[in-house]
Amino acid sequence: MRFSQFGLTTLKEVPADAEIVSHQLMLRAGLIRRLASGLFTWMPIGLRVLRKVENVVREEMDRAGALELLMPAVQPAELWQESGRWDEYGPLLLRMQDRGQRDYCFGPTHEEVITDIARRELRSYKQLPVNYYQIQTKFRDEIRPRFGVMRSREFIMKDAYSFDLDQDGLEASYQKMHAAYTAIFERLGLEFRVVDADSGEIGGSRSQEFHVLADSGEDAIAYCDADNYASNIETAATFVPAGDRPAAAETMEKVATPGMRTIVELCNFLDVAPQSTLKTLIVDGTDGPVALVLRGDHELNSVKAQKIHGVASPLTMASPETIIKATGSPPGFAGPIELDMPVYYDHATALMSDFVCGANETDMHYRGVNWDRDIAVPETVDLRNVIAGDPTPGGDGTLSIARGIEVGHIFQLGDKYSESMGATVQDPDGKNRVMAMGCYGIGITRIVGAAIEQNHDESGIIWPGSLAPFDVVLVPINLQRSETVRAAAEVLYEELTDAGYDVLFDDRDARPGVKFADAELIGIPHRLVISERSLAAGELEYRHRRDNESRNLKREEALKLLEE
Repeated sequence: MRFSQFGLTTLKEVPADAEIVSHQLMLRAGLIRRLASGLFTWMPIGLRVLRKVENVVREEMDRAGALELLMPAVQPAELWQESGRWDEYGPLLLRMQDRGQRDYCFGPTHEEVITDIARRELRSYKQLPVNYYQIQTKFRDEIRPRFGVMRSREFIMKDAYSFDLDQDGLEASYQKMHAAYTAIFERLGLEFRVVDADSGEIGGSRSQEFHVLADSGEDAIAYCDADNYASNIETAATFVPAGDRPAAAETMEKVATPGMRTIVELCNFLDVAPQSTLKTLIVDGTDGPVALVLRGDHELNSVKAQKIHGVASPLTMASPETIIKATGSPPGFAGPIELDMPVYYDHATALMSDFVCGANETDMHYRGVNWDRDIAVPETVDLRNVIAGDPTPGGDGTLSIARGIEVGHIFQLGDKYSESMGATVQDPDGKNRVMAMGCYGIGITRIVGAAIEQNHDESGIIWPGSLAPFDVVLVPINLQRSETVRAAAEVLYEELTDAGYDVLFDDRDARPGVKFADAELIGIPHRLVISERSLAAGELEYRHRRDNESRNLKREEALKLLEE
């Protein structure tokens, strides 16, 4: 492809509305252009990358025996009402009506549609197992689209759905998809981790996420290589600390803490450490407010919290009015002593002594509080996010925390959709049996952004070879003024193209520095420079995108490097 014919426009300046590196570089390198909030046009060079992701995904899904189909993007409300998700899904669901006032949605996912297909097409256990997949545009009406294609409203996704006779069959299908996903991300040249995860709104009994590791990742991952353990921080478990509770050394007293509503303010005012404080969070419950009590330096895990009996889902902090009515004080001064509501204590609170907590009185706290003496020893539950250094579930190691970008998610749905929608087959005994269902998603567009977050430097993108829009960029110096350079460049361009390489021939009448900067920004793995000087020496100037310096090599040596 000749640069002059490609219509590629790069940007020198960082767009003001681009918050993260991938968004900045995708705009600067001309991969995407913004249409509206959360909506992007994929420009020719960006589409080349996107198609490479699609091709790898398609090849591995086909290799795993999945069958490709294409379902409608617009779905009738009746299917979502059958599954119960028409009302459950919330504002993320883009709803619409046709001219007959019939309700539809633009599909954010396709569990209902595929289950309808399965109940129509599958009649006997002899047709199982089967796995259908598609690569298609989805839409979720994100409240705050951000980070470019990382959290857009419209995106391309590969979603697959398996149907089996029983749980054993589902487990086999699930493991086959786990292997296929592993192969996909290995082929794409990405560093990733597979972590246990919460099934969320999709549902089901088990799920795992595939995360591309990057400092900018939205998700925190807890892992331990020694224990072969990895989990999304949402689901990583904590435990009652080992050891004995320190003996009380202080007497409980009520102290004035005027205006000290936060843990930071309280600790600075009283000169105590956050781990010596309790924070009492009042949340909405199914039958009135509920108190969740954690150590001051720990963070509430909303996924865990909303699974506690009596806690409303989704987790919602109580209003100031509710807190005042329930505790007698404004937010920031609640504490567990003589609190008249259900109270749940995190595991980490069990071994605390001489701690500080709210006094349920405006501008007042207790200090020197101890279990058993001042307040009953609590039964504890898992309420918090894990932190680095926490023990692993197996107890053989300690956790580290990394950031990751979720690019894939696999689920064991069981009968969540097949039961409610009547998707059955006849088993070997001639009885109707509800099929066991799996769901497997990959964010095609998100992979592109995640790859850039993991592979870039101050000059631009550094594509893994399997994702690069072109294999080689050919940069002739003084092309318009040297017939020798022009002739040699044309010959080399044709030779490389005939050899099967995707070549970007930079035939612009531009300064070498401009061409080099654009090549680095776009991130093409190999760069070959032709000049009169190099030709006279029988050489080519070669540079790999990850190298710091160029090398003058014999023509055969330089071309050999393209194969690596």
